[in-house]
Amino acid sequence: MEIRRRDTSEEVWRVQAAAWRPMSGAERVAIACELSDNPRRVAAEGVPDRHPEHTEEQVQLAVIRPTIGEELFRQAYPNCDVGS
Repeated sequence: MEIRRRDTSEEVWRVQAAAWRPMSGAERVAIACELSDNPRRVAAEGVPDRHPEHTEEQVQLAVIRPTIGEELFRQAYPNCDVGS
């Protein structure tokens, strides 16, 4: 079942559906992973501007923190005190 989003025109939806339909599941997953990696990469690139003192590990944690939420972050990294 294909569901068209309200912010997508019928014409654009048809073009998108035609592009996705012949792809294998693995191809679709690869594209979805790339699309979700891009915002994380952009977020990580901005952290050193706000926190130039952060190590690479601290930059990664600063991206993870808002992604998973404060409560889960505190459970996963109880002794971590990095800014985002």
